[in-house]
Amino acid sequence: MATLCASRAWTRRQFLVRSASSLAIASLAKPSISRAADRPQIAGGIQSGDVSHGSAVIWARADRPARMQVECSTVESFKTIIASASGDALPDADLTSKLLLMDLPPGQDIFYRVRFDDIAAGLAGESRIGHFRTAPAASQSISFLWSGDTAGQGWGIDVFRGGYRSYRTMLDNRPDFFIHSGDHIYADCPIPSELKLPNGETWRNVVTEEKSEVAHTLAQFRGNYTYNHLDEHFRAFHAEVPMFAQWDDHEVTNDWSPIGSYDDAGYEDDGTPRLVDRARRAFFDFMPIRDIGARKGRVYRKVAYGPLLDVFMVDMRSYRDESWNKGDDHRGWILGAEQLAWLKRELAASRATWKVIAADLPIGLISLDAVALGDGPPDRREHEIADLLFSIKRAGVRNVVWLTADMHYTAAHYYDPNKARFQDFEPFWEFVSGPLHAGSWGPGELDDTFGPLAMYQHGCSPAQGENLAPCYGLQFFGRVDIDGRSGVMTVTLKDVDNRHLWSVDIVPQPQVRPAVVAQHS
Repeated sequence: MATLCASRAWTRRQFLVRSASSLAIASLAKPSISRAADRPQIAGGIQSGDVSHGSAVIWARADRPARMQVECSTVESFKTIIASASGDALPDADLTSKLLLMDLPPGQDIFYRVRFDDIAAGLAGESRIGHFRTAPAASQSISFLWSGDTAGQGWGIDVFRGGYRSYRTMLDNRPDFFIHSGDHIYADCPIPSELKLPNGETWRNVVTEEKSEVAHTLAQFRGNYTYNHLDEHFRAFHAEVPMFAQWDDHEVTNDWSPIGSYDDAGYEDDGTPRLVDRARRAFFDFMPIRDIGARKGRVYRKVAYGPLLDVFMVDMRSYRDESWNKGDDHRGWILGAEQLAWLKRELAASRATWKVIAADLPIGLISLDAVALGDGPPDRREHEIADLLFSIKRAGVRNVVWLTADMHYTAAHYYDPNKARFQDFEPFWEFVSGPLHAGSWGPGELDDTFGPLAMYQHGCSPAQGENLAPCYGLQFFGRVDIDGRSGVMTVTLKDVDNRHLWSVDIVPQPQVRPAVVAQHS
Protein backbone atom coordinates (compact mmCIF):
# COMPACT_ATOMS: atom_id res chain seq x y z
CA MET A 1 0.00 0.00 0.00
CA ALA A 2 1.44 3.39 -0.92
CA THR A 3 0.38 7.01 -0.55
CA LEU A 4 1.78 9.47 -3.07
CA CYS A 5 2.66 13.00 -2.05
CA ALA A 6 4.39 15.94 -3.67
CA SER A 7 6.61 16.81 -0.72
CA ARG A 8 7.10 16.00 2.94
CA ALA A 9 8.60 17.78 5.92
CA TRP A 10 10.48 15.76 8.52
CA THR A 11 10.98 16.24 12.25
CA ARG A 12 13.90 14.13 13.40
CA ARG A 13 16.91 14.23 15.67
CA GLN A 14 19.75 16.54 14.67
CA PHE A 15 23.28 15.40 15.19
CA LEU A 16 26.33 17.55 15.53
CA VAL A 17 28.17 18.12 12.28
CA ARG A 18 31.48 19.70 11.69
CA SER A 19 33.55 20.29 8.59
CA ALA A 20 35.85 17.50 7.48
CA SER A 21 38.52 20.06 6.77
CA SER A 22 38.76 21.12 10.42
CA LEU A 23 41.81 19.95 12.29
CA ALA A 24 42.05 18.88 15.93
CA ILE A 25 45.05 18.67 18.23
CA ALA A 26 46.55 15.17 18.31
CA SER A 27 46.14 13.27 21.56
CA LEU A 28 49.90 12.78 21.80
CA ALA A 29 52.06 15.82 22.45
CA LYS A 30 54.19 16.89 19.49
CA PRO A 31 57.87 17.63 20.17
CA SER A 32 58.46 21.32 19.52
CA ILE A 33 61.77 20.61 17.80
CA SER A 34 60.04 18.76 14.95
CA ARG A 35 58.97 20.58 11.82
CA ALA A 36 55.52 19.94 10.32
CA ALA A 37 57.16 18.57 7.19
CA ASP A 38 58.69 15.76 9.27
CA ARG A 39 55.28 14.50 10.32
CA PRO A 40 52.99 12.23 8.31
CA GLN A 41 49.96 13.98 6.90
CA ILE A 42 46.51 12.83 5.81
CA ALA A 43 46.40 12.87 2.00
CA GLY A 44 42.81 13.64 0.99
CA GLY A 45 39.87 12.91 3.24
CA ILE A 46 38.76 10.42 5.87
CA GLN A 47 35.85 8.00 5.52
CA SER A 48 33.71 5.56 7.48
CA GLY A 49 31.64 2.73 6.07
CA ASP A 50 29.68 -0.50 6.55
CA VAL A 51 28.37 0.77 9.90
CA SER A 52 26.30 -1.73 11.90
CA HIS A 53 24.86 -1.60 15.41
CA GLY A 54 28.28 -2.19 16.97
CA SER A 55 31.01 -1.77 14.36
CA ALA A 56 32.33 0.46 11.60
CA VAL A 57 35.19 0.66 9.11
CA ILE A 58 37.44 3.74 9.20
CA TRP A 59 39.59 4.68 6.18
CA ALA A 60 42.28 7.24 5.47
CA ARG A 61 45.36 7.69 3.28
CA ALA A 62 48.78 8.98 4.31
CA ASP A 63 51.33 11.01 2.37
CA ARG A 64 54.14 8.54 3.23
CA PRO A 65 54.48 5.13 4.90
CA ALA A 66 52.98 5.56 8.36
CA ARG A 67 50.83 3.98 11.05
CA MET A 68 47.19 5.06 11.25
CA GLN A 69 45.82 5.68 14.74
CA VAL A 70 42.07 5.87 15.31
CA GLU A 71 40.27 6.82 18.52
CA CYS A 72 36.50 6.93 19.05
CA SER A 73 34.36 8.78 21.55
CA THR A 74 30.70 9.58 22.11
CA VAL A 75 31.64 13.21 22.77
CA GLU A 76 33.41 15.54 20.40
CA SER A 77 35.85 16.62 23.08
CA PHE A 78 37.18 13.04 23.20
CA LYS A 79 37.19 13.29 27.00
CA THR A 80 36.39 9.58 27.09
CA ILE A 81 37.81 7.13 24.53
CA ILE A 82 35.56 4.14 23.93
CA ALA A 83 37.58 2.40 21.19
CA SER A 84 40.94 2.65 19.49
CA ALA A 85 42.89 0.78 16.85
CA SER A 86 45.96 1.14 14.65
CA GLY A 87 47.13 -0.18 11.30
CA ASP A 88 49.87 0.48 8.79
CA ALA A 89 49.54 2.54 5.61
CA LEU A 90 52.13 1.13 3.24
CA PRO A 91 53.02 1.57 -0.45
CA ASP A 92 51.54 -1.83 -1.33
CA ALA A 93 48.08 -0.35 -0.64
CA ASP A 94 48.95 3.10 -2.02
CA LEU A 95 49.42 4.36 1.56
CA THR A 96 45.77 3.68 2.43
CA SER A 97 44.71 2.04 5.66
CA LYS A 98 41.34 0.90 6.96
CA LEU A 99 40.42 -0.46 10.37
CA LEU A 100 37.36 -2.33 11.63
CA LEU A 101 36.24 -0.93 14.99
CA MET A 102 34.20 -3.31 17.13
CA ASP A 103 32.13 -3.24 20.33
CA LEU A 104 30.67 0.20 19.72
CA PRO A 105 27.40 1.23 21.43
CA PRO A 106 24.31 0.94 19.18
CA GLY A 107 22.22 3.92 18.10
CA GLN A 108 24.92 6.36 19.10
CA ASP A 109 26.67 9.32 17.49
CA ILE A 110 30.34 8.40 17.35
CA PHE A 111 33.17 10.86 16.78
CA TYR A 112 36.38 9.39 15.47
CA ARG A 113 39.83 10.95 15.35
CA VAL A 114 42.40 9.88 12.76
CA ARG A 115 46.11 10.63 12.57
CA PHE A 116 49.21 9.05 11.10
CA ASP A 117 52.39 8.41 13.07
CA ASP A 118 55.84 8.06 11.57
CA ILE A 119 56.66 4.36 11.80
CA ALA A 120 60.34 4.82 12.60
CA ALA A 121 60.43 7.98 14.72
CA GLY A 122 56.91 7.88 16.15
CA LEU A 123 56.24 11.51 15.28
CA ALA A 124 52.50 12.22 15.22
CA GLY A 125 50.93 14.07 12.33
CA GLU A 126 47.76 16.11 12.10
CA SER A 127 44.49 14.75 13.43
CA ARG A 128 41.13 15.00 11.72
CA ILE A 129 37.76 14.36 13.26
CA GLY A 130 34.93 12.49 11.57
CA HIS A 131 31.49 11.30 12.59
CA PHE A 132 29.11 8.40 12.07
CA ARG A 133 26.08 6.97 13.82
CA THR A 134 25.83 3.29 14.70
CA ALA A 135 22.71 1.35 13.77
CA PRO A 136 19.98 1.32 16.40
CA ALA A 137 19.19 -1.73 18.51
CA ALA A 138 15.53 -0.67 18.82
CA SER A 139 12.97 0.56 16.30
CA GLN A 140 14.21 4.11 15.87
CA SER A 141 13.71 6.38 12.88
CA ILE A 142 16.31 6.02 10.12
CA SER A 143 17.26 8.33 7.27
CA PHE A 144 19.63 7.49 4.44
CA LEU A 145 20.50 8.58 0.91
CA TRP A 146 21.53 6.81 -2.26
CA SER A 147 22.91 7.77 -5.67
CA GLY A 148 25.85 7.00 -7.96
CA ASP A 149 27.94 8.15 -10.91
CA THR A 150 30.74 10.56 -9.94
CA ALA A 151 33.08 12.44 -12.34
CA GLY A 152 31.64 10.88 -15.48
CA GLN A 153 31.90 11.85 -19.14
CA GLY A 154 34.85 14.17 -18.45
CA TRP A 155 32.88 16.45 -16.10
CA GLY A 156 35.37 16.79 -13.27
CA ILE A 157 35.96 19.37 -10.57
CA ASP A 158 35.26 22.89 -11.80
CA VAL A 159 36.03 24.92 -8.68
CA PHE A 160 34.44 28.09 -10.06
CA ARG A 161 31.14 26.23 -10.60
CA GLY A 162 31.12 24.84 -7.07
CA GLY A 163 32.86 21.50 -7.57
CA TYR A 164 30.90 18.39 -6.56
CA ARG A 165 27.82 20.32 -5.41
CA SER A 166 25.66 17.23 -4.87
CA TYR A 167 27.87 16.17 -1.96
CA ARG A 168 27.32 19.51 -0.22
CA THR A 169 23.56 19.18 -0.70
CA MET A 170 23.54 15.60 0.57
CA LEU A 171 25.45 16.64 3.69
CA ASP A 172 22.75 19.25 4.35
CA ASN A 173 20.27 16.34 4.55
CA ARG A 174 22.10 14.91 7.60
CA PRO A 175 21.55 11.24 6.72
CA ASP A 176 22.53 8.28 8.91
CA PHE A 177 24.37 6.72 5.96
CA PHE A 178 24.77 6.84 2.20
CA ILE A 179 24.58 4.04 -0.38
CA HIS A 180 26.82 4.66 -3.36
CA SER A 181 25.28 2.54 -6.10
CA GLY A 182 28.40 2.38 -8.25
CA ASP A 183 30.54 4.33 -10.70
CA HIS A 184 32.54 5.99 -7.92
CA ILE A 185 35.00 6.74 -10.72
CA TYR A 186 35.06 6.70 -14.51
CA ALA A 187 38.33 4.91 -15.13
CA ASP A 188 37.58 4.81 -18.85
CA CYS A 189 36.79 8.55 -19.10
CA PRO A 190 39.76 10.96 -19.02
CA ILE A 191 39.20 14.42 -17.57
CA PRO A 192 40.48 17.17 -19.89
CA SER A 193 41.35 20.67 -18.75
CA GLU A 194 38.36 22.20 -20.58
CA LEU A 195 35.02 21.22 -22.08
CA LYS A 196 32.71 23.43 -24.12
CA LEU A 197 29.14 23.94 -22.91
CA PRO A 198 26.11 24.27 -25.22
CA ASN A 199 25.79 27.97 -24.37
CA GLY A 200 29.35 28.67 -25.50
CA GLU A 201 30.83 28.89 -22.00
CA THR A 202 33.78 26.77 -20.86
CA TRP A 203 33.85 24.13 -18.13
CA ARG A 204 37.31 24.15 -16.55
CA ASN A 205 38.43 21.02 -14.72
CA VAL A 206 41.03 20.46 -12.07
CA VAL A 207 43.34 18.01 -13.84
CA THR A 208 45.82 15.36 -12.72
CA GLU A 209 48.21 13.11 -14.59
CA GLU A 210 46.37 9.91 -13.60
CA LYS A 211 43.08 11.28 -14.99
CA SER A 212 44.60 12.43 -18.28
CA GLU A 213 43.99 9.10 -20.05
CA VAL A 214 42.03 5.86 -19.78
CA ALA A 215 43.16 3.83 -16.76
CA HIS A 216 45.16 0.67 -17.39
CA THR A 217 47.80 0.63 -14.66
CA LEU A 218 47.13 0.16 -10.97
CA ALA A 219 48.48 3.67 -10.35
CA GLN A 220 45.98 5.12 -12.82
CA PHE A 221 43.03 3.31 -11.23
CA ARG A 222 44.12 4.54 -7.81
CA GLY A 223 44.58 8.03 -9.22
CA ASN A 224 40.90 8.08 -10.22
CA TYR A 225 39.94 7.69 -6.56
CA THR A 226 42.44 10.26 -5.28
CA TYR A 227 41.02 12.73 -7.81
CA ASN A 228 37.65 12.72 -6.02
CA HIS A 229 39.34 13.61 -2.74
CA LEU A 230 40.50 16.88 -4.28
CA ASP A 231 36.93 18.19 -3.94
CA GLU A 232 36.13 19.90 -0.64
CA HIS A 233 32.47 18.86 -0.63
CA PHE A 234 33.41 15.23 -1.25
CA ARG A 235 35.81 15.29 1.71
CA ALA A 236 33.36 17.05 4.03
CA PHE A 237 30.53 14.64 3.21
CA HIS A 238 32.54 11.47 3.70
CA ALA A 239 33.98 12.67 7.00
CA GLU A 240 30.46 13.02 8.41
CA VAL A 241 28.39 10.32 6.66
CA PRO A 242 29.28 6.61 6.50
CA MET A 243 29.11 4.99 3.07
CA PHE A 244 27.90 1.57 1.95
CA ALA A 245 29.85 1.11 -1.29
CA GLN A 246 29.19 -1.08 -4.30
CA TRP A 247 30.57 -0.90 -7.79
CA ASP A 248 29.30 -0.91 -11.36
CA ASP A 249 31.12 -0.81 -14.69
CA HIS A 250 33.16 2.39 -14.75
CA GLU A 251 35.32 1.31 -11.84
CA VAL A 252 36.84 -0.96 -14.52
CA THR A 253 35.68 -0.03 -18.02
CA ASN A 254 32.38 0.62 -19.79
CA ASP A 255 29.93 -2.32 -19.63
CA TRP A 256 32.61 -4.73 -18.41
CA SER A 257 32.13 -8.43 -17.76
CA PRO A 258 34.52 -10.94 -16.15
CA ILE A 259 35.16 -12.73 -19.45
CA GLY A 260 35.03 -9.91 -21.96
CA SER A 261 37.08 -7.08 -20.48
CA TYR A 262 40.84 -7.19 -20.83
CA ASP A 263 43.80 -5.28 -22.21
CA ASP A 264 47.33 -6.03 -23.41
CA ALA A 265 48.35 -7.14 -19.91
CA GLY A 266 46.41 -10.38 -20.41
CA TYR A 267 45.13 -12.65 -17.65
CA GLU A 268 46.04 -13.94 -14.20
CA ASP A 269 46.61 -17.67 -13.68
CA ASP A 270 42.99 -18.11 -12.58
CA GLY A 271 41.72 -16.54 -15.81
CA THR A 272 40.86 -13.14 -14.32
CA PRO A 273 41.75 -10.29 -16.68
CA ARG A 274 44.58 -8.28 -15.15
CA LEU A 275 42.64 -5.13 -16.01
CA VAL A 276 39.78 -6.26 -13.75
CA ASP A 277 42.19 -7.44 -11.05
CA ARG A 278 43.91 -4.04 -10.91
CA ALA A 279 40.58 -2.21 -10.84
CA ARG A 280 39.24 -4.42 -8.04
CA ARG A 281 42.40 -3.90 -6.01
CA ALA A 282 42.16 -0.12 -6.32
CA PHE A 283 38.47 -0.21 -5.38
CA PHE A 284 39.16 -2.11 -2.16
CA ASP A 285 42.18 0.08 -1.39
CA PHE A 286 39.99 3.19 -1.40
CA MET A 287 36.58 2.03 -0.17
CA PRO A 288 35.66 1.82 3.55
CA ILE A 289 34.29 -1.66 2.97
CA ARG A 290 34.87 -4.66 5.21
CA ASP A 291 36.29 -7.94 3.97
CA ILE A 292 33.78 -10.79 3.94
CA GLY A 293 35.66 -13.56 5.75
CA ALA A 294 37.58 -15.80 3.40
CA ARG A 295 35.97 -14.12 0.38
CA LYS A 296 38.31 -11.15 0.28
CA GLY A 297 37.40 -8.85 -2.58
CA ARG A 298 33.70 -9.75 -2.54
CA VAL A 299 31.41 -6.77 -3.05
CA TYR A 300 28.01 -8.38 -2.35
CA ARG A 301 27.07 -8.45 1.32
CA LYS A 302 24.31 -7.66 3.82
CA VAL A 303 24.49 -4.66 6.14
CA ALA A 304 22.08 -5.01 9.08
CA TYR A 305 20.91 -1.60 10.26
CA GLY A 306 18.67 -2.35 13.21
CA PRO A 307 15.28 -4.08 13.42
CA LEU A 308 13.71 -1.87 10.76
CA LEU A 309 16.23 -2.33 7.94
CA ASP A 310 18.52 -4.83 6.22
CA VAL A 311 20.47 -3.59 3.19
CA PHE A 312 21.51 -6.19 0.59
CA MET A 313 24.38 -4.88 -1.52
CA VAL A 314 24.52 -6.85 -4.77
CA ASP A 315 27.16 -7.12 -7.49
CA MET A 316 25.78 -7.24 -11.04
CA ARG A 317 29.22 -7.13 -12.69
CA SER A 318 31.56 -9.78 -11.31
CA TYR A 319 29.47 -12.88 -12.06
CA ARG A 320 27.54 -12.00 -15.22
CA ASP A 321 27.60 -14.14 -18.34
CA GLU A 322 29.14 -11.60 -20.74
CA SER A 323 29.18 -7.91 -21.54
CA TRP A 324 25.98 -7.91 -23.59
CA ASN A 325 22.65 -9.48 -22.73
CA LYS A 326 22.15 -11.34 -25.98
CA GLY A 327 22.44 -14.83 -27.41
CA ASP A 328 20.48 -17.45 -29.31
CA ASP A 329 20.46 -19.98 -26.45
CA HIS A 330 18.19 -17.76 -24.27
CA ARG A 331 20.39 -18.48 -21.26
CA GLY A 332 21.95 -15.66 -19.29
CA TRP A 333 22.71 -14.47 -15.79
CA ILE A 334 23.76 -11.27 -14.08
CA LEU A 335 24.00 -12.26 -10.41
CA GLY A 336 25.42 -15.73 -10.89
CA ALA A 337 24.30 -18.92 -9.15
CA GLU A 338 26.24 -18.40 -5.90
CA GLN A 339 25.19 -14.80 -5.35
CA LEU A 340 21.59 -15.55 -6.30
CA ALA A 341 21.46 -18.40 -3.78
CA TRP A 342 22.94 -16.14 -1.12
CA LEU A 343 20.39 -13.41 -1.80
CA LYS A 344 17.46 -15.85 -1.62
CA ARG A 345 18.69 -17.28 1.69
CA GLU A 346 19.40 -13.91 3.29
CA LEU A 347 16.09 -12.40 2.23
CA ALA A 348 14.20 -15.42 3.58
CA ALA A 349 16.15 -15.25 6.85
CA SER A 350 15.76 -11.50 7.35
CA ARG A 351 13.49 -10.37 10.17
CA ALA A 352 13.94 -6.68 9.49
CA THR A 353 10.80 -4.77 8.53
CA TRP A 354 12.36 -3.45 5.30
CA LYS A 355 14.68 -5.28 2.93
CA VAL A 356 16.44 -2.89 0.58
CA ILE A 357 18.19 -4.45 -2.41
CA ALA A 358 20.89 -1.99 -3.44
CA ALA A 359 21.51 -2.86 -7.08
CA ASP A 360 24.05 -1.32 -9.43
CA LEU A 361 21.64 -1.63 -12.39
CA PRO A 362 17.84 -1.32 -12.80
CA ILE A 363 15.86 -4.44 -13.68
CA GLY A 364 13.05 -2.93 -15.75
CA LEU A 365 14.79 -0.46 -18.04
CA ILE A 366 15.68 -1.86 -21.44
CA SER A 367 19.45 -2.18 -21.80
CA LEU A 368 21.71 -4.82 -23.34
CA ASP A 369 24.08 -4.09 -20.45
CA ALA A 370 21.47 -4.82 -17.77
CA VAL A 371 18.45 -7.16 -17.47
CA ALA A 372 15.44 -6.00 -19.48
CA LEU A 373 15.40 -6.92 -23.19
CA GLY A 374 11.97 -5.62 -24.21
CA ASP A 375 8.33 -6.63 -23.99
CA GLY A 376 7.59 -10.31 -23.63
CA PRO A 377 8.03 -13.24 -21.25
CA PRO A 378 11.34 -13.65 -19.38
CA ASP A 379 14.39 -14.26 -21.55
CA ARG A 380 18.10 -14.65 -20.74
CA ARG A 381 18.97 -12.62 -17.58
CA GLU A 382 15.29 -11.99 -16.90
CA HIS A 383 14.96 -15.69 -15.96
CA GLU A 384 17.27 -15.09 -13.01
CA ILE A 385 15.24 -12.10 -11.81
CA ALA A 386 12.00 -14.05 -12.26
CA ASP A 387 13.48 -16.85 -10.15
CA LEU A 388 14.41 -14.37 -7.43
CA LEU A 389 11.02 -12.64 -7.42
CA PHE A 390 9.21 -15.99 -7.25
CA SER A 391 11.48 -17.09 -4.40
CA ILE A 392 10.65 -13.92 -2.46
CA LYS A 393 6.92 -14.59 -2.86
CA ARG A 394 7.23 -18.28 -2.03
CA ALA A 395 9.15 -17.55 1.18
CA GLY A 396 6.57 -14.99 2.32
CA VAL A 397 9.08 -12.15 2.31
CA ARG A 398 7.45 -8.73 2.35
CA ASN A 399 8.58 -5.11 2.07
CA VAL A 400 11.34 -5.48 -0.51
CA VAL A 401 12.46 -2.25 -2.19
CA TRP A 402 15.07 -1.92 -4.97
CA LEU A 403 17.38 1.11 -5.17
CA THR A 404 19.79 1.88 -8.00
CA ALA A 405 21.48 4.60 -10.05
CA ASP A 406 23.36 4.08 -13.37
CA MET A 407 20.86 5.64 -15.78
CA HIS A 408 21.79 9.31 -15.17
CA TYR A 409 18.25 10.44 -14.44
CA THR A 410 15.77 9.86 -11.63
CA ALA A 411 12.62 7.71 -11.64
CA ALA A 412 10.15 5.72 -9.56
CA HIS A 413 8.95 2.38 -10.94
CA TYR A 414 6.09 0.35 -9.47
CA TYR A 415 6.15 -3.32 -10.50
CA ASP A 416 2.61 -4.66 -10.79
CA PRO A 417 2.15 -8.40 -11.51
CA ASN A 418 -1.29 -7.67 -12.95
CA LYS A 419 0.39 -5.75 -15.78
CA ALA A 420 3.32 -8.12 -16.23
CA ARG A 421 4.01 -10.99 -18.62
CA PHE A 422 5.56 -12.91 -15.70
CA GLN A 423 3.11 -12.60 -12.83
CA ASP A 424 4.22 -14.92 -10.02
CA PHE A 425 5.57 -12.25 -7.66
CA GLU A 426 4.41 -9.66 -5.14
CA PRO A 427 4.26 -5.97 -6.16
CA PHE A 428 7.31 -3.89 -5.32
CA TRP A 429 9.01 -0.54 -5.93
CA GLU A 430 12.25 0.26 -7.72
CA PHE A 431 13.77 3.74 -7.44
CA VAL A 432 16.48 5.17 -9.70
CA SER A 433 18.51 8.27 -8.86
CA GLY A 434 21.73 9.78 -10.20
CA PRO A 435 24.08 11.08 -11.36
CA LEU A 436 25.90 12.72 -8.50
CA HIS A 437 28.31 14.53 -10.80
CA ALA A 438 28.30 13.36 -14.42
CA GLY A 439 26.52 13.88 -17.70
CA SER A 440 22.72 13.68 -17.57
CA TRP A 441 20.48 11.67 -19.92
CA GLY A 442 16.79 11.42 -20.68
CA PRO A 443 14.43 8.73 -19.33
CA GLY A 444 14.76 5.23 -20.79
CA GLU A 445 12.18 2.71 -21.99
CA LEU A 446 10.53 0.15 -19.71
CA ASP A 447 9.49 -3.33 -20.79
CA ASP A 448 6.43 -5.29 -19.64
CA THR A 449 8.12 -8.50 -18.48
CA PHE A 450 7.66 -7.64 -14.79
CA GLY A 451 5.05 -4.93 -15.32
CA PRO A 452 6.90 -1.76 -14.27
CA LEU A 453 4.95 1.49 -14.32
CA ALA A 454 6.81 4.80 -14.43
CA MET A 455 5.20 6.71 -11.57
CA TYR A 456 7.73 9.52 -11.98
CA GLN A 457 10.75 10.21 -14.15
CA HIS A 458 12.91 13.26 -14.75
CA GLY A 459 16.00 13.84 -16.86
CA CYS A 460 17.13 15.67 -19.96
CA SER A 461 14.51 16.71 -22.47
CA PRO A 462 14.99 15.97 -26.19
CA ALA A 463 15.61 19.67 -26.73
CA GLN A 464 18.40 19.71 -24.16
CA GLY A 465 20.15 16.72 -25.69
CA GLU A 466 22.24 14.13 -23.84
CA ASN A 467 25.35 14.33 -21.68
CA LEU A 468 24.19 17.60 -20.18
CA ALA A 469 26.83 19.09 -17.87
CA PRO A 470 26.34 19.11 -14.06
CA CYS A 471 25.95 22.90 -14.03
CA TYR A 472 22.50 22.53 -15.63
CA GLY A 473 21.12 21.08 -12.40
CA LEU A 474 20.00 17.62 -13.53
CA GLN A 475 21.99 15.83 -10.84
CA PHE A 476 19.94 13.62 -8.54
CA PHE A 477 19.93 11.56 -5.35
CA GLY A 478 17.26 9.82 -3.33
CA ARG A 479 16.36 10.03 0.33
CA VAL A 480 14.72 7.28 2.39
CA ASP A 481 13.10 7.92 5.77
CA ILE A 482 11.76 5.07 7.90
CA ASP A 483 9.52 6.13 10.77
CA GLY A 484 10.49 4.43 14.03
CA ARG A 485 6.90 4.11 15.27
CA SER A 486 4.79 3.33 12.21
CA GLY A 487 7.52 1.71 10.11
CA VAL A 488 6.34 3.71 7.09
CA MET A 489 9.06 4.22 4.47
CA THR A 490 9.07 7.56 2.69
CA VAL A 491 11.16 7.72 -0.49
CA THR A 492 11.89 11.18 -1.87
CA LEU A 493 13.63 11.96 -5.15
CA LYS A 494 15.72 15.14 -4.92
CA ASP A 495 18.02 17.23 -7.09
CA VAL A 496 21.33 19.01 -6.56
CA ASP A 497 19.53 22.08 -5.23
CA ASN A 498 17.77 19.93 -2.59
CA ARG A 499 14.36 20.33 -4.20
CA HIS A 500 11.79 17.63 -3.43
CA LEU A 501 10.81 16.39 -6.88
CA TRP A 502 8.49 13.53 -5.91
CA SER A 503 7.87 11.26 -2.95
CA VAL A 504 5.85 8.27 -1.85
CA ASP A 505 4.89 6.83 1.54
CA ILE A 506 5.04 3.03 1.54
CA VAL A 507 3.19 1.28 4.36
CA PRO A 508 4.90 -1.92 5.54
CA GLN A 509 2.95 -5.12 4.99
CA PRO A 510 2.80 -7.86 7.64
CA GLN A 511 5.24 -10.68 7.12
CA VAL A 512 3.77 -13.91 5.77
CA ARG A 513 6.02 -16.80 6.71
CA PRO A 514 4.78 -20.20 5.50
CA ALA A 515 4.73 -22.98 8.07
CA VAL A 516 7.20 -24.84 5.87
CA VAL A 517 9.64 -22.58 4.09
CA ALA A 518 10.97 -24.04 0.87
CA GLN A 519 14.63 -25.01 0.78
CA HIS A 520 16.55 -22.13 -0.73
CA SER A 521 19.37 -23.11 -2.98
